[in-house]
Amino acid sequence: MLPTGREQLLTDLRPARAVRTDSIVDLVGNTPLVRLHHIERDAPGVEIWAKCEFCNPAGSVKDRAALRIVRDALERGLLRPGVRLIDSTSGNTGIAYAMVGAALGVPVTLVMPENVSAPRKQVTTAYGVEIVYSSPMEGSDGAIRLAHELVEREPDRWHYADQYKNPNNPLAHYHTTAPEIWQQTGGRVTHFVTGIGTSGTVVGTSRRLHELDPAIRCIAIQPDDAMHGLEGMKHLPSSIVPAIYDPSVLDDTIWMPTDEGWDMAERLAKEEGLFVGHSSGGNVAGALRVAKQLSAEGRRGVVVTILCDRGDRYFVPLRWEKRYLW
Repeated sequence: MLPTGREQLLTDLRPARAVRTDSIVDLVGNTPLVRLHHIERDAPGVEIWAKCEFCNPAGSVKDRAALRIVRDALERGLLRPGVRLIDSTSGNTGIAYAMVGAALGVPVTLVMPENVSAPRKQVTTAYGVEIVYSSPMEGSDGAIRLAHELVEREPDRWHYADQYKNPNNPLAHYHTTAPEIWQQTGGRVTHFVTGIGTSGTVVGTSRRLHELDPAIRCIAIQPDDAMHGLEGMKHLPSSIVPAIYDPSVLDDTIWMPTDEGWDMAERLAKEEGLFVGHSSGGNVAGALRVAKQLSAEGRRGVVVTILCDRGDRYFVPLRWEKRYLW
């Protein structure tokens, strides 16, 4: 006997089986892909999809690289007792290292610019990491230089993870992000668009997508000015170019103004219910540019981009303290 409408409704509302896992790090990856129906109205005939990397347990796309980097170092015996993992970061990778380190029992020291957002400082501190601040005037490049100096002074104390050179950074996306996008789109993805930070996400994902289908267009996004406001993105002409950056896997580059990225972040919150950071806004703005071009040419496409983190990471919350003075 077929269920009545009410019985079918109750069946549909029945919760799915909850995931059970031995460790929080097992929840890294397999993030949802969401279609941006309202944004894609500006490009009729083209689908725009966004990978919700804020669903990773430490809240950003950087969880993938941090987990692979730490696991590789543990397997190779580089994080033996008495050795601390150290790396430079502008925020999200540091939070990811902090979460992975806490879960796997690895002590972590982070070098970050003194002017990174307060929430990033507070979240990493809550995980129990040690923070060394670099000059706020030198940005992420200054943090890289200071990390190098600390390692050179006491080489036996540190394992320098070096996310800008570590091949496990792009490999994390080669082995997870790209196959997930391929599977979630049913192999229909035609364009992949995302920003350059360390370049691990765009390089690793693009390399694998090109292997799966050479016709897929992989496009990087860079800020259009050295003094930009798209935190987490790099303007390579004015920066230390990451050793893992490989332009041969990219088909094009979009130069993104700060205002366009910020405006899109606001649109995503108001029109799609997605409260994300400004680098995510820049990514979707770049994806929309690609989609509009396809639409103007009368072509169809499936454009995929990355939502790197949540917007609340850029707010100043209550301090994480044991006691509060009200």
